[in-house]
Amino acid sequence: MSGALEAGMWGLIGGSALLIGAAIAYVTHLPQRLIAAVMAAGAGVLISAVAFDLMDEAFQKGGFDSTAGGFLGGALAYTAANIVISRRGAKHRKRSGYSPQASQPSAESDSGLAIAAGALLDGIPESVVIGVSLLQGGSVQLVTVAAVFLSNVPEGLSSAAGMKKAGRGAGYIFGVWGVIALASGVAALLGNVALAGAYPDVIAATTAVAAGAILAMLVDTMIPEATESTHEYSGLIAVIGFLLAFVLTKLEG
Repeated sequence: MSGALEAGMWGLIGGSALLIGAAIAYVTHLPQRLIAAVMAAGAGVLISAVAFDLMDEAFQKGGFDSTAGGFLGGALAYTAANIVISRRGAKHRKRSGYSPQASQPSAESDSGLAIAAGALLDGIPESVVIGVSLLQGGSVQLVTVAAVFLSNVPEGLSSAAGMKKAGRGAGYIFGVWGVIALASGVAALLGNVALAGAYPDVIAATTAVAAGAILAMLVDTMIPEATESTHEYSGLIAVIGFLLAFVLTKLEG
């Protein structure tokens, strides 16, 4: 299997967790505190991946200047795009909808495209990183794939729960997450193809851009949902998720 196709496969695997989470939320009614706890764990896993996989890898390849510039650039780009999408109706796209102050728009609103675009914005950086990890004959970073997968389950679960509560049908819910899962695979494939033969500084900056976008996304969307109902325990749960990913990183190394 070529590196590009393998990258696409791993990206699709990571994105498929969105459908798993959406399916869980659609067929059963989970307690809000459980949803928030799973989101906290997913946030901890991704924070560990950003710190010990993405940023460390970027620094080793390109040094401080490429890493710092890419990291800040990724956060700025995500924030700017997120502001635009949020103002069009996708501000609470990861919220489960149980809080009246932070519920998703009703099915009658015209925010569906914004929600889908927001979900795409959240998922692309993670997938690009998966594709980049396979460059130059390297093997995929299983910890990164695991982190993306584990964080996507609660993301799909929480968002789908909010969509269902807002009156969205199964076709809409699974259509949105199915497209995003496919887009995750395509993004990983394109990331691998576009950066093949690129200078180490470029690869480092790209990895850091994804890391900055992911961390900005966590603070802006996942963590608020995690602390909505489990504020007494969300920090501890996130630490457990972080520790799990950290252990996996060291075992892989």
